[in-house]
Formats: sequence, structure tokens, C-alpha cells
Amino acid sequence: MTEIFRQNKCRISPNTHIVVVGLGKSGIAAVRFFLNRGCQVSVSDSSPIDSWDQKLICELKEKNVFIEGGKHTSELFCSADIIMVSPGVPLDLPVLKEARTHSIPVVGEMAFTAQFMKTPIVAVTGTNGKTTVTTLLGDIFKASGQNVFVGGNIGTPLFEYMDSPQDKDIAVIEVSSFQLDTAGGEGCFRPKAAVLLNISQDHLDRYESFNAYARSKFSIFAAQKESDFSVINVDDPEITSRIHLLPPSKHLSFGHEKITNAGSSVRGYKVFLSEKVTPSGLQEKYDLEDSSLSELPNSLNAAAAILIARVMGCSEECINKGIKSFSPLPHRLSLVDDIGGVSYYDDSKATNIGATLSALNSIKKPVILIAGGRDKGGDYRQLHKAIKKKVKALVLLGEARGKMIDSFKGLTLIESADTMADAVNSAATLAQQGDVVLLSPACSSFDMFSSYAERGEIFKKAVNDLKKKLAGSQLPAAVWGMSAAKCRIANEATQN
Repeated sequence: MTEIFRQNKCRISPNTHIVVVGLGKSGIAAVRFFLNRGCQVSVSDSSPIDSWDQKLICELKEKNVFIEGGKHTSELFCSADIIMVSPGVPLDLPVLKEARTHSIPVVGEMAFTAQFMKTPIVAVTGTNGKTTVTTLLGDIFKASGQNVFVGGNIGTPLFEYMDSPQDKDIAVIEVSSFQLDTAGGEGCFRPKAAVLLNISQDHLDRYESFNAYARSKFSIFAAQKESDFSVINVDDPEITSRIHLLPPSKHLSFGHEKITNAGSSVRGYKVFLSEKVTPSGLQEKYDLEDSSLSELPNSLNAAAAILIARVMGCSEECINKGIKSFSPLPHRLSLVDDIGGVSYYDDSKATNIGATLSALNSIKKPVILIAGGRDKGGDYRQLHKAIKKKVKALVLLGEARGKMIDSFKGLTLIESADTMADAVNSAATLAQQGDVVLLSPACSSFDMFSSYAERGEIFKKAVNDLKKKLAGSQLPAAVWGMSAAKCRIANEATQN
């Protein structure tokens, strides 16, 4: 991607010709949304038509939707009044560049919120932690008795909610940088409260530079006004160095240091709210110790959620209730099992370097790290210090394996694996009682798996298989993962 496109030309009316690019979940929701508003709709997807769902094809044909598959043509794109792109569509496609030369707006679902969204929006973005904070805020608002929509980049697409009666009190939406890139210009996407959790290297295979990616994240605040809330993490130097990009809104902050302005701070297992944001004018304290949010990075996520919920009118009692009801989300530093005194953690959602660094910093025991996948253009040197300090051994797999080996050479013991099962078995060989085997890839999953979730599930299966095999073996856990020849030697030594 070469730039962020922020046009303010996204209002529609009956007979507006809209080309929807990409027929994933959000693209299909967009087609139905525009058809229900009398628009002329065409669709274009890079996959061949014969690979599409047959029911979907029938639905599109019945509603006179023009279908283009296996290619994107200039003729179709340049005939549009508006081009609506799904989040995963690269914005530097030649047909999109050509359409922009004809002043045709290229926008995404967020750009239509000004015209069609009736429910107040709380928007959450950041490199890591978005889903946790979005889900936690949903739990807190529900505990407050509010009818809440939770979706966007997770769960239900925003188009689907805007196509409904919109009978919720508040909408909490997760927003990716890809969605922000096509959120329209001034007067389009304007959340009542917006939070930027952190910025670390990610998606550099799509953005021309890290600075371009950071600007994309900051654009969540672009259309906010003086009555809106802008919430930032003051522990993050990439955010604090760009504070000048904030709009003239109500600025709130969260972090570890004592907050002297309006905001929240984490100290130990507690979150403190500044007296400047509480109705009583007195400081408030929230205890996380007995919750699933007590450890980093979730304590910082909790500080952000508590702050937003409080300024949006939730009571102290309801916030505490929401914190207690929150359950850890899958594939995010979750314990799979303990085998022979070795703990196995699934952090498959760590699809970037910053997430893996956060996971390593939160673990206090020696780590056998399983990492690798599809490289996203980040600098693995950011992990060097943590690997030297925490990681006894690395087991690397996937497309990025070679690049990672080059970066980590000399820092710790490194082994290679071709499959997740091999990686878990190798890690079991290297681990000793009291160690942690951590799957935290620092890469996307798409070289070997369909998603980070599938990758996490296969890791869990490999751990469960390991446990079963060890249960029927006389060998200790650390010996099991060795080759057959080594196992025979170990057996002979045990018998002698």
C-alpha cells in the first residue's frame, strides 16, 4: 500500500452504482446492505467464479448483481460511482489506482457510518489487544444493563448491524488498520470514543513504511470533535511521539506511570482511575488480582477498558462485575496443559513481533519458543534482548524460518521443524521441569494454516497427542521427543 485514501464522497442514494471488491464475510454483508438501499451493485473478486459458493451465486443473479470473478477489470471499476473494498483487498491494485484518477472514491464499511449508523460507537484499534479490549468492553456494558453490539473486525460485520433495526444502546467495534485506511474523510467515521492500544511493527508487507502503518492507526481519531474521547497508551513511545496527531477532542490516557491528567494507571494488580474522570471527583481503584486480567499485557488492556467504560457512563460496580465475568480469549497466551512439570502455552494469535515480545515479557520461567510462519516484514532484532534473557531454545518452522535463523543465530539454541507436531516434540525434548513451551509465532499463519486459530488448534492437538504418548511410555517427558535411534539408546541405558 502506498498511501491512505481519505475521500469524503461516500454518501449513497438509490441507483448509486457500487462495485464491491472482495466477497468475504464483510463483502457479502456489503452487497446485501447496498441492495436493500436500492443501489445498483456489481461484485469483483480475484477468485474464479466456479470456486464461489453456489447459493451465493444464485442469490446474486436473482438480484441482478453483475458478477466478475478471477480478475478485476478497468471497465467495471471505472463505471462505478463508489468502489467499496473489503479490508483484505490491497489498495495498490492497478484498477483501483486507475479508478482514483477518475475521482472515483475507494472506501470501506467505516466510511458509511456517518450516513447510516444510529448507535454511538466506541472504536478500538492497536497492533495487539484489540479483540480483548473490545470483548471486555462488551462484557462491561452488558453488566451495566445496556444492550450492546460487539463486532466490526471480529464477529458480525458493521454492514450487517447497520442493515438491522439498530436497536442497541452502544456499539463496540474492533477496527483494523486496513479498515481505517478506507474509513473516508472528514465527516465519515467518527467514534464517540476511540482507543489506540499500542503500535508495533506489523503488516509491513502491505505498508510502504512503519510510519505509514502508524499514521493509519492514528487515523481512528481523524474525524473526532471536541465532545469525543481520544484514549491513548502513554507507555508506548510510538504513540507518545505522535501525540500532535490527536484532534481537539477530550484526551485520556492509560499506562503504568501515575496518571497526572485524565486517565488510568496500572500499579501491581490494581488499576487506578484519576479523579478527573470519576463522577465523584475522587480516585477509584479496581482490583484485578483474582481475574483473568491480572498479568501483562491484559492489565493494560483492562486499564484502557475501565477508563472508557467509566467516561461512557458505566458505574464502578458494573465495571467490576464485567471484569469478573470476562473469560480469556482462545489462542492468546492460554495454558493448554502441564506435562511432566512443563507448561505448554498457546499464543497463536501473536501474529507479529510486538505480540511475541509482550508474551515473552509476561513469562517469568525459562521458555522453549516455537515461532515462525509467513513473514510480515518486521525486524526480528526487536526480540533479541528477550530471547537472550528468557529463551533456552528456539524451534522454528514455516516460510520465515530461514530469515529468523539468520537473525537469532548465536542468541540461543535453534532447531528446525517441518510440522507443528515436530515442533512440539522437539520442544518437549529440550524442555525441563519448570520450563514453558510457548507457541508465539511472531508471524502470520497463512503459509501452513488457514488462520491463527487453526494453527493454535493444531498446536493443542500436538500437545494432547504428546501427553497421550507419554502416558504409555516409561520414558521421561524430556526424552520422548527424540528420534527413534535416540529412544533406543535411552531404553538400553534405562534397562542397564
